Amino acid sequence: MKNIFDQNVTNEVIERVNKLESSTKPEWGKMSADQMLAHCNVTYEMAYEDKHKKPNGFAKFMLKLFVKNTVVSEKPYKRNGRTAPQFLITDNKNFEEEKKRLIDYLEKTQNLGETYFDGRESHSFGALNKQEWNNMFYKHLDHHLSQFGV
Repeated sequence: MKNIFDQNVTNEVIERVNKLESSTKPEWGKMSADQMLAHCNVTYEMAYEDKHKKPNGFAKFMLKLFVKNTVVSEKPYKRNGRTAPQFLITDNKNFEEEKKRLIDYLEKTQNLGETYFDGRESHSFGALNKQEWNNMFYKHLDHHLSQFGV
């Protein structure tokens, strides 16, 4: 798994994002490019903003038990997998705005670095180590950028 905290990897991901156009079609799935960017931004919104409702104790327990390993492991996501409700984007978004937000989040993550994230509490899974944060960030982006052929 590539390390999103490595400057070269962050630059590579940003280059891939910049190859997207609003008209880029997915190789699988139903999202448009603007929806995919907004979808990818949710992970960062949960890391940096108080925008999404946090799961209660029972829900967090269930997420840790049944979802966490899928999200933070190095095993790639399957195509057309189930999406958590908070990540469903069904309306049209401003492509350029979502693209800029994602690049800004990538740069912020790079600037904060892996030390900032090591042991930091995640929105849904409790404390994660730096490798788990990396896997969650990089794997999700790689999955969706690959979905759009970039």
